[in-house]
Amino acid sequence: MTELTIPSEPGPIAARWRRADRPHPRGAVLCVGGFDGGFDGPAQSIYADLAEALPKQGIGILRLDFRVKTSPGPIDDGTADVLAGIDWLIEQGMERVALIGHSYGGAIVIRAAARSQSVVATCALSTQTMGIEPEEVRSLAPRPLMLVHGAADWRLPPRLSAWVYAIAGKGRELHILDGATHSLRQRRAELWSLLLDWLDRVLPAQR
Repeated sequence: MTELTIPSEPGPIAARWRRADRPHPRGAVLCVGGFDGGFDGPAQSIYADLAEALPKQGIGILRLDFRVKTSPGPIDDGTADVLAGIDWLIEQGMERVALIGHSYGGAIVIRAAARSQSVVATCALSTQTMGIEPEEVRSLAPRPLMLVHGAADWRLPPRLSAWVYAIAGKGRELHILDGATHSLRQRRAELWSLLLDWLDRVLPAQR
């Protein structure tokens, strides 16, 4: 793992990078958490575990820590951070980038994907909808969009992901996990399988 600082016009962004263990990577995934930032993600640090597993499968992983950590999260600042991360990955030679974001980060990755054609797929976990415009969601199609939400999420109820799904186009999928709260930790094993299967589909091995 490499700790680094990604430059951007609004300010430096702390990041952690694990390159693929293969000479010809399948692509890279960029992960962000909620408004309080951090590198490890929801569901008992699932991003940290992905950072161990994905490089062995030929996928690089960049984890970003948001520059501004306030509640509610600043939409424009967060989007700028993710777009800077995408640009950095492109500079590293990554031709295909997938995004994963949790909570506030879910809205941010949807916004960033709408602004970057380098993003081939987007996954929003327990997403908020504040800051998401319907036309941004529609613009993602036919690129894959996976939404995952806990049925027992009292902080951001699952109807928010259902709303995004309802207005999304081709490539959408929605998974509501029974018994899972906002962090999705109660269904971590299922979330792990969903993410690995999804990444295998959206970042297929080069032939």
